[in-house]
Amino acid sequence: MNDPYSILGVPRDATDDQIKEAYRALARKYHPDNYSGNPLSDLASEKIKEINLAYDTIMKERASGKTQQGGSYYDAGTYDSGDAAFSRIVQAIKANRLDEAQSELERMPAAYRTAYWYYLMGEIAKRRGWYDNARQYYQTAVNMDPSNGTYQRAYHSMQNTANTYRNQSYGRGYRNTDSACDCCTSLICADCCCECMGGDLISCC
Repeated sequence: MNDPYSILGVPRDATDDQIKEAYRALARKYHPDNYSGNPLSDLASEKIKEINLAYDTIMKERASGKTQQGGSYYDAGTYDSGDAAFSRIVQAIKANRLDEAQSELERMPAAYRTAYWYYLMGEIAKRRGWYDNARQYYQTAVNMDPSNGTYQRAYHSMQNTANTYRNQSYGRGYRNTDSACDCCTSLICADCCCECMGGDLISCC
C-alpha cells in the first residue's frame, strides 16, 4: 500500500491525537452516506477503504513498534474494512440477527468506530427495544458527524420514542398502584363492617 501517513495527510512525527483528528475528518468527508446516488460513490467507497486501512496500519504499527521496510508496510494485520464489513452487519440487522451484528461491531478495532459504527449500534439497540441506549448511540453518531441527516433523524425519532415510552410506563405504574391501593382499602372497610356485625372477613385483622 502507499505510505499511510501520506494518505491521511499527516507527518510521521504527528501525535496520535493529530492522526485521529485527520482520520475522522477524512472519514466524514468520504463517508458513503454523503455520496448516495452520486456518480462518485464508487470512488468514495474506495477512498474510505484506503483511509481506514491507512489509519489501522499506523495505529497497529505504533502499538507493536514495527516500522516500514523497503517502501512497504508488513504485518499490517488488516481488518476486513469499509463497505464489506459494514454491509454484512447491515444485512444481519435487516435479518434480525442482532447478536451476530453486534458481535461483529464490537470486534472492530477502535479505528473503525466511526459515526456510522455508532449509528448501527443504535439500530441494534432500537430493534431490541433498548430505546435509551439507542438514543445515546445515535447522539454519539450525531456528535461525530453533525451534518449527516440520517443520524439526525434517527436521533430525534428515538428521542421522541424514548420519552413516549417512559411516560407510558410511568403512567401505567401509577394507575396500577392506585388500583392496588383502592382494592386494599375496600377490603379493610368491608372487614370493619363485618366485625361490627359480629363477623370477620379478614381473620388476621
